[in-house]
Amino acid sequence: MATTASTPPTREQIMVRLRRAEGQLRGVQRMLDEDAACEDVLVQLAAVTAALDQVGLHLIGERLRQCQQADGTMCSQELEQGLATLLRHTRLSR
Repeated sequence: MATTASTPPTREQIMVRLRRAEGQLRGVQRMLDEDAACEDVLVQLAAVTAALDQVGLHLIGERLRQCQQADGTMCSQELEQGLATLLRHTRLSR
């Protein structure tokens, strides 16, 4: 599902990422039920976090692209809201 900066992911690709993260999270729950090693659980949690971060960043980017495409100019209010959302997202994900 590789995309480039000029090719944003489709909604279906985003849903695939979310389903994959959901499966990884179920795997983490299984690992905890089976008393898996802490390091292994943390690796899987990091993978889930990275997957969700990517979805969030793609959604923020799409919102900004839609605003820019609406009339060919960047909407200042939408840009400010998008940047604020991006900052919250990056602070929460760290």
